[in-house]
Parts: sequence; C-alpha cells; structure tokens
Amino acid sequence: MENNTTQISREDLEDLREAFNKIDIDNSGYVSDFELQELFREASFSLPGFKVREIVEKFIAGDTNKDERISFEEFVSIYQELKSKEVRESFRKSITRRDGIRSFGGTSGISSEGTQHSYSDEEKVAFVNWINKALKDDPDCSHLVPMDPENDSLFKSVRDGILVCKMINLSQPDTIDERVINTKKLTTFTMTENLVLALNSASAIGCTVVNIDAQDLKAGKPHLVLGLLWQVIKIGLFADIEISRNEALIALLGEGEELDHLLSRSPEELLLRWVNYHLDQAGWQPISNFSDDIKDSKAYFHLLDQISPKGESADEMTIIIDMSGIHEQDEEQRAELMLRQAARLDGRQFVTPQDVVAGNHKLNMAFVANLFNMYPSLNKPKDNGIDLALLEGESREERTFRNWMNSLGVAPYVNHLYCDLMDALVIFQLYESIQVAVDYKKVNRPPYSALGANMKQLENCNYAVALGKKEAKFSLVGIGGENINEGSQMHTLALVWQLMRRYTLNVLSDLGDGEKVNDQVMISWINATLKQGKKDTFINSFKDKLISTSLPVIDLIDTIAPNAIREEMVKRGDMTENEKLNNAKYAISVSRKIGAKVYALPEDLVEVKPKMVMTVFACLMGRGLNKVNR
Repeated sequence: MENNTTQISREDLEDLREAFNKIDIDNSGYVSDFELQELFREASFSLPGFKVREIVEKFIAGDTNKDERISFEEFVSIYQELKSKEVRESFRKSITRRDGIRSFGGTSGISSEGTQHSYSDEEKVAFVNWINKALKDDPDCSHLVPMDPENDSLFKSVRDGILVCKMINLSQPDTIDERVINTKKLTTFTMTENLVLALNSASAIGCTVVNIDAQDLKAGKPHLVLGLLWQVIKIGLFADIEISRNEALIALLGEGEELDHLLSRSPEELLLRWVNYHLDQAGWQPISNFSDDIKDSKAYFHLLDQISPKGESADEMTIIIDMSGIHEQDEEQRAELMLRQAARLDGRQFVTPQDVVAGNHKLNMAFVANLFNMYPSLNKPKDNGIDLALLEGESREERTFRNWMNSLGVAPYVNHLYCDLMDALVIFQLYESIQVAVDYKKVNRPPYSALGANMKQLENCNYAVALGKKEAKFSLVGIGGENINEGSQMHTLALVWQLMRRYTLNVLSDLGDGEKVNDQVMISWINATLKQGKKDTFINSFKDKLISTSLPVIDLIDTIAPNAIREEMVKRGDMTENEKLNNAKYAISVSRKIGAKVYALPEDLVEVKPKMVMTVFACLMGRGLNKVNR
C-alpha cells in the first residue's frame, strides 16, 4: 500500500511538543477538543474554524476513550494526516524557488512518497564550501571537488558514496576503514555498497538515518542529503566542545557553580557560554542565542578581537582585528566587514553577510563552533580545587549506547548518557523501539514546575523500571527508579544494555519466526555457518580469545557475503596488537558495508568485550538469515 503520510523530523517533533506544552498549561498531557484550533495556530498551521470542528467531530467519533481529550501522540497523528493531505493536494513535480527556499516533489519509497519537501540554498552553499575546503587534498575526491556552490553539484556528488564516507571520517576519525571504500572502476553495485557503508557508519556515530536509504542518496534528494551532511558536520564541529576533551572549558564555570552542572551542559550551551565569556572580557553585553542576538555583527566583532592570536614574543603570530567596521551603519555591509576579519583567522566558513543579518541559527552556530575549534583562547584555571578525576570522558561502551539512542532519533538528543536519561523520556522512546507499549497517561512531560520537577521525573523513572520488570521481563534486581533519576552509572547501564540487547535480538526473532534467540542459539548458528563455509575458525562463547584476532568475524562475513572480504587485507597467523586492531577495523567496516548495522568499535573485538561482541555477531546473523529468507 502506498505510504502517503508525511514523516516528521526530530526538530519538527520538538516544535510540536513545545506548541502542545504551551496549550497544556496544567501539564496533564492532554488538551481539550475546544483548544485544538489554538494548538494548531501555535504550531504555525492555522485552520479555519469549520475545519477544526470537522476534525473534532471525526476524532470524537473514533475516540475509544470517549473523554474528548487529545494526547500529544493523537495530536501528532492528526497533524501528520493534515500535512500529508495538504502536500498531496499541492504536489507539483516542477521545482519552484522563493526566498532562498527550493521546493520539490519527492518519490522515495521510504520517506517522501507523494510529499513535498524544501531545502535551504544557504545551507547548500555553506556545506559545499566547507566540504570543498575539507576534501581539497584528498585524491579519492578529486573527481568530486571543488563543487560549484551555485548549482546542484552537491546532490550529484554524493551518489558514489565516497564523499559521505570521507566526511564521516573527518568528523569522527577512523570510523570507516578506508581500505573498504570502493574508489576504482565504480559500478552501480559498488556505489551502492559505499552508500550502505556510509549510512551504517553514520548511524554508528549517532546520526539519525531512519528515513534514508542508499537509493535516496543515489537519487540525490536534496532535503535528505543536506539533513545527513548537517548531522555529520555538526558531530565533527561539536566533538571537542566537551570538558573531558578540553579542560580549559573549566574557565566557563560560573561563580559558585558546581562542576557537575557544567559537565551536564550540551555542546551548544557550552558554545554560548564560551562566546559570553569572551564578550564579558571585552566589556560587551552577553548574547542568549545564535540568531537574533548576533544579527548586528557587533558581538562577533568583539569575539574575534578577543580570540585573535596575540603573540607575546616576536616568534609568535599576532593578528590585530580591525574593529572600525563595527561603526558601519548598514547591517549587511557591517557583517561583510566582520567576516573579512574572520577570514584573517581562516574562519570565514558557513555564513555569508546575509546569513548573519537573517540570524540563520544553524549556520551561525556552525560558524562559531569552527572559531572555537581553531581559537578557543581559554586558560585552564590554576589551583581551583577541582578534582580532575571528575573530567574522565565517556567510556567506549557509554559512547556506543549514546550513539545507538541518537541514531534511532530520540528526542531530545542525548549528549550525556546519565543526566539526559534522568527524566526517563528517552527511555520510554527506547521501549517503543523494542515494541514495549508505553502508557503516556502515566508519563510526566516538561516543562516541570520548579517545585515538583524532581518528583515528576522520579515518577517517570519508577514507571520506566516497572515497565522493564513487568512488560520487557528485564533482569533489574536491585534497580529502582531513584537509581535512574540520580544518574547512577551502574544501574543506568544495566537498563540501557538490556534495551539495546533486546533491540538487536528482535531482528533475529523476526527472521526466525519468533523463535527465542539466546547466546547459545547464536553461537551454534555462527559455528554451523563457518563450517558450511569450510572455515577453520569457530568460537566457544562471546568471550573466546580467538575473537581478538577478528578472524571469526571476517570468516563469517566471507561465508554470508562472498567476495566482500579481500584476503590481502587480512592478517593471519601470529599478530601484533596493531595487526589485530587493523583486522578489527576491517571487519567492522566490511560488516557495515554488507548491510549489518554494527555499533560496536574495533577495540571491542580486540579486547573481546562480550556485550559488544554479541551485537556484532547478532547483526551479522541477521544479515545472513535475511539473505536466506529473501
């Protein structure tokens, strides 16, 4: 059946949630039918009164609860249906342009069947210029860059998958073993392999790719291409805006503020603090956003002046920022003069004068993040009594869990595994991903009142643990809602691991006619498949030391996907630790290339981390069974 329902992005969903909360003033989780028109208006989707009455009558007729109240989920469903109808009626195959926004009809079987989407020319230009600079010296991209920002070359350049793979590695180095990227004598098949590798690798670093497939990228669908590239670029820009990776950010601590409060801030919040730290040094008023507050360019002038190199000796570089442009009366010309100074710091990326004056939040945030990465200009405070042990960064396991959650499109985005799960709202979304029903009538939603916030969040956590015990049948002995609410690492990890394990094994249950899959069933299948492929390797458990060589993984791939492994890339026999790591990198990347959505890291194989090892083999088993069942 044709799918004509408009997919809602995470950002749009958050906007709808914000609109809903404004109308739901008693925080009940519902709005009344007579409030629906105001709710649509708040969501920037105004409807005439008669149309709202029709919707209400239809809703009441189908309302099984007969309470004439509308939950957020019911509102989103109504909104989706209306938007889908609207775009079907206005669908045009021709491309039109207005005010820098291009609209076009979509034909994707996954995400844009019979819908209309738009994209921003400003974002396209910014991304093209960034990619041209980033990949200009990469010989594998010489046939792609430089791209012309004034045409649609970007959307054609992603078709062979090479560009996306390279951008992923720029954002998160070594995510993809570049020996696995097809770069020579490209065919339709090998280009598709690259795109599958890119999408599965993007998932592994936390990009949401739920509604994108290789055919979408091969078709160069602008809204999907730009959406994916923005996620990849943003992850790279924000990578070092994190205190455990940049201890100098401690300088941003407010007076009397505890370190753990600063540690829980998102990269965007830290970036805003960084700007205001330098504006304070300059005696200039702080900003509260990267849109309206930067339109006049004056804050930017002062920021550039503060972060520009000021060599203390003749051997050190000094760049004096020309502040005279701050007095220019024309805002667009003032922005141009400011960007000329940014160019002297090699920081004129992402924005044009028009983007500054228009207050384009996304591009201005990228502009500032790039400046931070080049010239943080912070000194770690001395003798501040802070225990640096608290600055230990997230473990590989924590990062894997966090990336898995974000790849599913949870909202809000998870920046910090423990504090971002303290109200359980993300956990409820993870339950839904494993087909455990959540009764949202029992869920408290933000904004929470100042006095009752912690109690409301604790109630959510209690319900989340109860769901795990009663509905999901998880082993949660000794775990209570208070443990999740307090951000207990041990207890939160125990719950999250069982969620991820169930998510992984659900694929196998679907393929195996509902048969319950456990470790022994998987190990038996792995060894039988290796034997069938006439391989010498086998494993006794997911703790088997042979796994440190990655040879069982490589041989399993070779059996279920013949010709995927290039034997000259594989080291056998006695191995150094570095050779084991190279094998693991190769195994993980080839797994993703053949369609296995692997979140584990190469080090997990080398160190034989049983949990992550299990997920690798489970994904490959899913790939192998899927091949058999096709």
